[in-house]
Amino acid sequence: MNGLIDFFVILLETVRDVLPIVVIIFGFQFLVIRRAIPQIKNVLLGLIYVILGLALFLQGLEQALFPLGKLMASQLTDPSFIYPGIKQVSDFLPHWTDYKWVYLFAAAIGFSTTIAEPSLIAVAIKAEKVSGGTITIWGLRIAVAIGVAIGIALGTFRIVTGTPLHYYIIIGYIIVVIQTFYAPRMIVPLAYDSGGVTTSTVTVPLVAALGLGLAATIPGRSPLIDGFGLIAFASLFPIMTVMGYAQLSQFLYRKKSH
Repeated sequence: MNGLIDFFVILLETVRDVLPIVVIIFGFQFLVIRRAIPQIKNVLLGLIYVILGLALFLQGLEQALFPLGKLMASQLTDPSFIYPGIKQVSDFLPHWTDYKWVYLFAAAIGFSTTIAEPSLIAVAIKAEKVSGGTITIWGLRIAVAIGVAIGIALGTFRIVTGTPLHYYIIIGYIIVVIQTFYAPRMIVPLAYDSGGVTTSTVTVPLVAALGLGLAATIPGRSPLIDGFGLIAFASLFPIMTVMGYAQLSQFLYRKKSH
């Protein structure tokens, strides 16, 4: 019963959030363009599906993905897991090298969620069509997924060590700017877009939950200060890997031509 009440509340909040978008679209259609919307019944039915889907998705986040991410973070950082023979929590003096399973889990979850990201799949399909097959769907998806995996693993390392976030971001964007000058021109806009589409419906909930869970369980870390920032890593590093993928492909093509 409580689950149904919670869903009804989330449904009402979703309708409230979607309503301004509907008003703007229909307002421009009828008041500015002044044309009827073709197949209005299908449009309204699709709108209902969108609202229901968003409400179910949000409730799923609260009931499953957020708790699961926090649970995995707490289990991987549990002193009894890192040091099976530990007897007292006071004996637990962790070093950043002790969290190797955290880094591996972060990389694995970053890679797998990115592969399943609907936004990335849509962009990859369009990129393959526009490029005439030069950019393949799986080539782009894997390149982006590797970037997210590296980024989230490095982001968890930052949380564990407590080092400032801006150092990583500044150095990362310096590398991106340098790559931009040397990467093929056709790949640069796509690379920047790929960094954005990775942080969407599948990746963000688990990554955010992982970051907050780590910051809450690692001694000396603040969830507010250290828990956020993983999504920035997930957006930045795919830009590098996609341009690197294009540069490597270009190098291999030139080497084969000679």
